[in-house]
Amino acid sequence: MKTYKPTSPSRRNMTTLPYKQLLSGDKPHKALIKGRKDNAGRGNNGRISVRHQGGGHKRRFRDIDFTYNKHDIPARVETIEYDPYRSGFISLVVFADGERRYVLAPKNTKVGDIFIVGENAPIKPGNRMPLGKVPSGTFVYNIELKLNAGARLVRSAGNYAEVIAHDAGYAQVKLPSSEVRRVSDLCYATVGSVSNEESRLVKYGKAGRSRWKGIRPTVRGNAMNPVDHPHGGGEGKQGRGLRRAKSMWGRPTGKGQKTRTPKKYSNVFIVSRRKVGKKR
Repeated sequence: MKTYKPTSPSRRNMTTLPYKQLLSGDKPHKALIKGRKDNAGRGNNGRISVRHQGGGHKRRFRDIDFTYNKHDIPARVETIEYDPYRSGFISLVVFADGERRYVLAPKNTKVGDIFIVGENAPIKPGNRMPLGKVPSGTFVYNIELKLNAGARLVRSAGNYAEVIAHDAGYAQVKLPSSEVRRVSDLCYATVGSVSNEESRLVKYGKAGRSRWKGIRPTVRGNAMNPVDHPHGGGEGKQGRGLRRAKSMWGRPTGKGQKTRTPKKYSNVFIVSRRKVGKKR
């Protein structure tokens, strides 16, 4: 981590990543970037559906390949780059047939590394294959939930899932949340873990850095009035006065409470629920 001389209170506590050491320093590949509208947490009716979003620095969207549909064609890593839309680093890769794509970079990847996607790919970080071909105990990321639908699980910086068993056409995968879930053996996953594992150690140091990232301030519920939040009201500082913490809309939140929809379609695939609160 990069630290700074304490020239101000915010600078004293600020840390950043040493990007010059971690990235290759190349400009984004122009054919794979485009502008993207910032909805600031608003839906198609213009109303806020996700709070605390808005503002921030202008960003260009990199078209990342999560489908990996070029099988048995080796690809070489040309660059390692920063992506403002995700915490992990990305790599520009060139396939043997000349096509270039952006992919999510695995940990410890270097310019010039080779990887391949296919059923018979060797077990090596960066290679991609069906979960049925991955031995138990292997770390994977970029996991599909449906065949050829693209990677959905384990895409954030430093994350990995562990294949712990195979049974009846399914792989049992332990996710970063501690949940154990069944995923079809036919679905593809990438061996290794996501790059930039030190991302979670970054300290912003000041409120302005959150605003640059498009994160707006959060007001505590017990600082509001009773009309605005179930925890609000009272003279001076008050406890919430309720047995369980609630959201602004009265739904359970935090403190190890179960918030998953009881009849969610994917419940049948969960072998062991994630551990939350003090138990975790």
